Amino acid sequence: MAKNSYEKAIEGLKKLLNEKGELGPVAAAKIDQITAELQTVDSKGFNPVERLKNGFIHFKKEKYETNPSLYGELAKGQSPKFMVFACSDSRVCPSHVLDFQPGEAFVVRNVANMVPQYDQVKYAGVGAAVEYAVLHLKVENIVVIGHSCCGGIKGLMTFPFDVPNSTDFIEDWVKIGLPAKNKVKAEHGSAPFPDQCTTCEKEAVNVSLGNLLTYPFVRDGLMKKTLALKGGYYDFVKGSFELWGLEFGLSPPLSVKDVATILHWKL
Repeated sequence: MAKNSYEKAIEGLKKLLNEKGELGPVAAAKIDQITAELQTVDSKGFNPVERLKNGFIHFKKEKYETNPSLYGELAKGQSPKFMVFACSDSRVCPSHVLDFQPGEAFVVRNVANMVPQYDQVKYAGVGAAVEYAVLHLKVENIVVIGHSCCGGIKGLMTFPFDVPNSTDFIEDWVKIGLPAKNKVKAEHGSAPFPDQCTTCEKEAVNVSLGNLLTYPFVRDGLMKKTLALKGGYYDFVKGSFELWGLEFGLSPPLSVKDVATILHWKL
């Protein structure tokens, strides 16, 4: 709704309020609501309330109401084939990039698409998601997807980590990927910094795949061949996507740096 439309609505309600005293409380409440929505319009004319309303109206009309059987089935429960770890970056929504339909993917998004090692205290939120996906939803694939121009990985490559933190949360979180940073610095230390970041964006995915092996129920699923781990990389600059698998074995034991990129394909 445009600003002048809001103002006309307010004037109309004020007139009604004067003419119909018994409608006073209702009209006054509506005036308060419209005024609050009007105040959310920023200097460029963007109204977040209207954006959310219109977004849902479009979804309901174009998707929900055109596929009642799908949403009817989803009302009964979910059985996704995929669990996806993706970055919170607004440019890389996995459902948009991979065209997942509702019910196809159980998604966890965080800064730099990190999966920490098993820790029942420090990373209980991630652990709960993995446990629920593997043991209760019975997902068949866990996919960790990195991406180009990742701010979290740039932070990982930039933060010194040998001095007190300058952030409340970010440094402590992205240091999950320190093995990737160390590998990139050791093997590609002479490369331009942007190239190092690109390499680290992929290596950090491998670190997360290795960390998933520290979850007992993940290892059990791999041993029983009911679960597979995959790494992915979305380059939104080039419009390409890479996918690779993880080879798992009990002997010799895998370390994080041993996680290999196998079954590699690009689009």
